[in-house]
Amino acid sequence: MTKAKTRGNGEGSIYKQTDGLWAASITLPDGLDGKRRRKVVRSKDKRTVIKKLRDYQNQVAKHGDIPTGNMTVEKWLTHWLDDIAPLKVRPKTLAGNRSVIEGHIIPEIGKVRLEKLTAQHVRKVHKRITSTPKAHGLRGKTDLPKDTVMLSSTYALNAHNILSAALKVALREGRILHNPCELIDAPRKRLAERAALTTEDAIRLLAHLATRDDRALWAAYLLTGARRGELLGLESDRVTDRLDLSWQLQRIQDIKRVPVDYEYRHLQGTLYLTRPKSRAGWRIVPLVEPLKSIMYLHMAGRPPGLVFTRDGRPWDPDAASDEWKAVLAEAGLPDDVVLHGARHTTVDLLFAAGVTEAVIMEIVGHSTRAVTRGYRSRGNMEQLELAMNRMSGLVLDPPKK
Repeated sequence: MTKAKTRGNGEGSIYKQTDGLWAASITLPDGLDGKRRRKVVRSKDKRTVIKKLRDYQNQVAKHGDIPTGNMTVEKWLTHWLDDIAPLKVRPKTLAGNRSVIEGHIIPEIGKVRLEKLTAQHVRKVHKRITSTPKAHGLRGKTDLPKDTVMLSSTYALNAHNILSAALKVALREGRILHNPCELIDAPRKRLAERAALTTEDAIRLLAHLATRDDRALWAAYLLTGARRGELLGLESDRVTDRLDLSWQLQRIQDIKRVPVDYEYRHLQGTLYLTRPKSRAGWRIVPLVEPLKSIMYLHMAGRPPGLVFTRDGRPWDPDAASDEWKAVLAEAGLPDDVVLHGARHTTVDLLFAAGVTEAVIMEIVGHSTRAVTRGYRSRGNMEQLELAMNRMSGLVLDPPKK
C-alpha cells in the first residue's frame, strides 16, 4: 500500500492502492497521547473518494478535527477533567464533577467509543445512578433492605449536565458529530423542601443561645441568611455597622489549576477563603439589633482575623453543620432543619415582616426571584392564617368606594 507523505492538518492525498481501490487520507491533529492521526477513505470510484475527502476537509476547517473512532468516552472525559475543566470551573465544582464522572459515568459507558455514543448510553447512566444506594456501604450488594434510599433524580440530573458539558467541548472540537445528551430529556430535579424554623422556633432558639459562648455564630446564621462559608470566613475588618459577605470559607483538596477569574486566599491546610461564585453573592447587609450587640460583645478583645474560630482555628465547614444540629437539640427544636435551612428561616421571617422580594433577594444574595420564592417555606400555618384573615377581611369589610 502506498504511504501518504507527511502533511499539515486538514491536507489530504489521493492515491491508488495495490488492490485497485482509490484511497484518500487526511492528516488530523495529534491524539491525546501525542500520536499522529489520519482519516482514510476508500472506494472503487475516484470521484467518490474525492468527494469524501472534501467533506472531511470542510469538517476540519470548521471544527479543527473529525471523529476517527480511536477515542473512548473514558479517555475524553479524563482529558476534559485534567486539561479543560480546571480552567473553566471552580475547584469545588471540579471535585464534584470528578466524583460523578469517575464514580458513575466512566464505569457505565467509559469503554464506548466517543463517536458511537448514543442517547441510549446516556439513559443507562441515568438508570445506573437512580439504582445506586445512597449509602456507600450498601453499594455492590444484591440483597438490599426494603427501605434502601437510592441516589436521587437530582443527582442523575447533575451527572447528565456534567456529561453534556464535556460533550459540548468534544462537539465544538469536531470529535463527535452531535451531543447525545441534547437528544433526550434530562432527569427532573427532585422536589424536596428543606425544613425551616417557624417564628416561634426562631425566638426560642435566640433565647437558648444566650447560654452559649458561641451564640454569635448561630444568631448570625439565623438573622442574616448568610451561607455557611460566608460567616465562617467573615473577618473582623469586614464588620462595622454592616457585614461585608464578599468572601467565604471552603475546604478544597486541589487548587493547582483554576480559572483566571477565580479569587482565593489560603488560610491553612485545605481551608481557603474564596469569592462567592456569582456577583449576587458579593453583598453587604446592615448589622442591626439584636445581632449588632451580640456581634460586638463577641468581638470585644479578640485579635484581628476571622470573627468565628474554634479553639483558635478556623471552623471546619462540616463540623459547623454538625454543631448546628447539636444546638437545635439542646434547645428542644426539630433537628431536621439543616444549617442551610437557616437561610430558609431568614427568608420566611423577612416575608412575614412584609419585606419585598427585591429586597430579600439582595439581603440573602439570590440572583433571581424564583430562587427566593423557592426558599419560602410552605405550610407555615402562622403565615397562612394571617394571609387568609387579610383576604377574608376584604370580603367581610370591603373597602368603601
